[in-house]
Amino acid sequence: MSRKNLNIGLFGFGCVGLGLYEVLQKTPGLKATISNICVKDKEKKRAIGKENFTFDKNDILNDESINVVVELIDDADAAFEIVSAALKKGKAVVSANKKMIAQHFTELLELQKEYNVPLLYEAACCASMPIIRNLEEYYDNDLLESIEGIVNGSTNYILTKTFSENLSYDEALLQAQEKGFAESNPILDTGGFDAKYKLLILLAHSFGYVAKPKDIFNIGIDNIGELELKYAREKKLKIKLVAQAFKSETGNISAFVIPKFVTPDDRLYNVDDVFNGIITKTSFADTHFFVGRGAGSLPTASAVLSDISALSYDYRYEYKKIYREENVSLTNDAQLKVLLRHKKEDAHALKHYFDEVEESYNNHDSGYITGVISLKNLIAIHAGNTGDRSFILIDVEKEAAVEKAFALAE
Repeated sequence: MSRKNLNIGLFGFGCVGLGLYEVLQKTPGLKATISNICVKDKEKKRAIGKENFTFDKNDILNDESINVVVELIDDADAAFEIVSAALKKGKAVVSANKKMIAQHFTELLELQKEYNVPLLYEAACCASMPIIRNLEEYYDNDLLESIEGIVNGSTNYILTKTFSENLSYDEALLQAQEKGFAESNPILDTGGFDAKYKLLILLAHSFGYVAKPKDIFNIGIDNIGELELKYAREKKLKIKLVAQAFKSETGNISAFVIPKFVTPDDRLYNVDDVFNGIITKTSFADTHFFVGRGAGSLPTASAVLSDISALSYDYRYEYKKIYREENVSLTNDAQLKVLLRHKKEDAHALKHYFDEVEESYNNHDSGYITGVISLKNLIAIHAGNTGDRSFILIDVEKEAAVEKAFALAE
């Protein structure tokens, strides 16, 4: 199959946009050219000449010679406006905006179908790691049981510095901001929202389930305290922000983003700095492990480039798992083993939420409980959190739930 010539209209020229421009100069065999670049700030100094830029989106959207739109802007609402308009114009689209895709997944799916044009977004999940296309293609026939991993490079950098250099959370966050890994208002990353948007996209390609952001529970790393850090160091553990989804015994899906203690024999233990790592488990092939850079201009640009290359061969996501319309739903009945840090006076009341308490500890002002709790009860406790509670996942109690069911049957 011969490659198509691609004439690209680019929206946004930040670090990823510049990275894409640079890598395209080094891949002449791709037959892809950036014809026009739309930016917002007329005063900002650019690395290339003014003749390459426009400030009117319609200069790209109404240009019939442009057959691919690449969207690399921060504003999710503006991005949806651009992407939906481009699809309606019959232009193929590449996007890296995970928030926009997560919030409008169903609408974008319908637009692709109605106007018969592809939307690719590998760069929206895990930057350089080619996870979406693997989930879409390789895991189409094998029965996927679970997917879990570190999908946010900013929080992983902060947690790495906290453990490897004993920096405080505030010191590590400041360093991440200075290096450009975290925004001045970092809550999208540190609150676990970025990881949730990515998990929503991965969920659609893993299990064919299209969720809304409010359907997926997320806790970030912004409330981790010294007690949890001390617990981890004493037991030679690390804390990672982990997104995961898995099928239950009934065939329904549990999905959430929660910080997790990882042991030295866990594959995620050595995924440090801005790297991402994902573990898949299937019925036939057991586990696979993907690892790659999860942040930075060139790693993200490489994923955008991969999508552009795929478009030159008319590739598109087929969404086969979604269109099978299997009768699955999200459930909050999963049993989780967690550490809950709390105020000393709340210990007795919080124990009642646990199905099983393994350890309870109190000092003069705070304490922790470790034990098994349902995701539903964890969500209930977190709803009343005013900053004095912190949750760290120890494990998913799949086996414990099965054993409990057998015990009840007897």
